[in-house]
Amino acid sequence: MGCPAPSSGVLTTNLATSMHVLQVSCYLDPLNRSPAELLEAWQALGGVAGAVAQQGVQVTVLQPAACEAVLQREGVEFHFVREKQGAGMRRALGLWASPLRRNVIRRARQLQPDIVHFQGLSFPLHVRRLQQWLPGVPVLVQDHADPLPVAWCRPLYKWGLARVNGVAFTARAQVDRFVDAGILRAAMPIFEVLESSSRFTPGDRAGARAKTGVYGDPCLLWVGRLDDNKDPLTVIEALHAAMPRLPDPHCWFCYTDAPQLDAVRERLASDPELGARVHLLGAVPHETVELLCRAADFLVLGSHREGSGYAVIEALACGTTPLVTDIPSFRKVTADGRFGGLSPTGDAEAIARTLLEWSARDRRQLRQMARAHFERALSFDAIGAHLCAAYQAMLTAS
Repeated sequence: MGCPAPSSGVLTTNLATSMHVLQVSCYLDPLNRSPAELLEAWQALGGVAGAVAQQGVQVTVLQPAACEAVLQREGVEFHFVREKQGAGMRRALGLWASPLRRNVIRRARQLQPDIVHFQGLSFPLHVRRLQQWLPGVPVLVQDHADPLPVAWCRPLYKWGLARVNGVAFTARAQVDRFVDAGILRAAMPIFEVLESSSRFTPGDRAGARAKTGVYGDPCLLWVGRLDDNKDPLTVIEALHAAMPRLPDPHCWFCYTDAPQLDAVRERLASDPELGARVHLLGAVPHETVELLCRAADFLVLGSHREGSGYAVIEALACGTTPLVTDIPSFRKVTADGRFGGLSPTGDAEAIARTLLEWSARDRRQLRQMARAHFERALSFDAIGAHLCAAYQAMLTAS
């Protein structure tokens, strides 16, 4: 079975030893959807596994669910194992305190993998138990924007994750806070791998604008929560600062959770000219997000922390250039700012300068460059190759 490994940013066709990879999640869907529904709703679940399988690796996915099922999709076997939701107190304490998913762990041992790819740092006790039941099997644990646990939980995390063979983050710098907190050892092997990718594609910008009704020069798009972390107020202040020097800027906000919505509305009401240029669309269907990305000139976000930044990846998939904050995941996704503007967090003036600078560039060329970068570095194919190389490295070291 083949396994191309990245070399100097280019994928090669070196062959690796055949392997059976078991991708394990212990997160139980709170909506109790059926296995088929989960595969439809959680596209990353099948997308990443399928990308690895396309590299010639045997991949099995193990996922707790409300009912039992074994499904086949794109060369991957999905095992859905029945588990019960945890008690309210356990949910309040955190994911790490959820039931140990004994059925998942038993099935994992039955499947006899060569390597385990465990999803999430927030299940340290589950990881430890899994390693007890699969002695000698290397385990890679992947970050999914996992929060740093409170201080009194950190010894439990350290103990649970002490024996893992490697960790995967979007950007290497993201591991620092877990090392500084004493949760992960400094010498832990680290692999830079995106959490997921996107199936979005470029399309006709004029047609997308006609279908969605958005406009602007530049036409800016926000996709994300209205909360402290995403920091919409700073982005709005940046637009306010840049408005006099832009032809006809308009920013379109798509969001679900919106704890800062009242503050945003109050700021827009205080300045009618600014309010006329900021449009609060609220929640929109995922397929509409693709059209909006095609219609926009730039995606804007003020995030202080992200695991990968799905909105940024989706924008690049459509050929839309992101103008975002200078945080580790966004630096990685934009290739250190070569395919998107980066500004310090919380700095409206710096974001305004970035907006002005990138708005003056050739936007047709920017769209071509953005999509080419996505295909090369951010697509499911790229993730599959990067994971395959990580698995091979761990098996070689074990």
